[in-house]
Amino acid sequence: MDTQKAILTRRSIRKYTDKTISEELIRDLIEAGLHAPSARNIQPWHFIVVTDRVILDELAIAHPYGKMLRQATLAILVCGDKQLQDVEGYIVQDCSAVTQNILLSVHAHGLGAVWLGMFPREERIKAVSKLLKIPGHILPVSLISIGYPDEQKEAPERYKTEKIHLNKFGV
Repeated sequence: MDTQKAILTRRSIRKYTDKTISEELIRDLIEAGLHAPSARNIQPWHFIVVTDRVILDELAIAHPYGKMLRQATLAILVCGDKQLQDVEGYIVQDCSAVTQNILLSVHAHGLGAVWLGMFPREERIKAVSKLLKIPGHILPVSLISIGYPDEQKEAPERYKTEKIHLNKFGV
C-alpha cells in the first residue's frame, strides 16, 4: 500500500473476525515499530505480544475502553524502559512513534487495530502492569488491539485550513 494512502485511510477498527494472525505477520508489525525514530536513538522500547485468549480477555477488563480485546486475536503493549531513557516525555514520544508505525503496518497488511491509551492513566498502568508482571522501570505507554477486520470505515476529510498557520500562529 502506498504510504500516503495508508496514512489517509487508516481507521480505528474495533470489530474483528476470529482468524489468527501468523507469527510472521506479528514479526512484520514489530519490525515496523522497531524502525520508529527515538530521542538520541536510544530506542527505549519493549513489546509485550499477547495472543493468549485468557490474557486478552483479562486486558479487556483491565482497560476501561478495551472491550474490543475480547474479539482481538492479538494485542501489542508498547512500553518504554526508564533505565534506558530517563526523560519520561521522550519515552512517551518514542513509544508513540512506534505505535503509529505499528498501526500503519497493521493497515497496510489488511488488518485492523485500535490504539488504546495507557499513559498517563495511572490506574490503567497499574492494572496492566500487575496483569502482565511488568517491572517498575518499564512504563506501559500504549496498547494496540489487532485482528482481521469485521467492519469497514470510510476515512473522513480531516484537512482543515483553520488548523494550518504559515510562519506564525494565526496567519
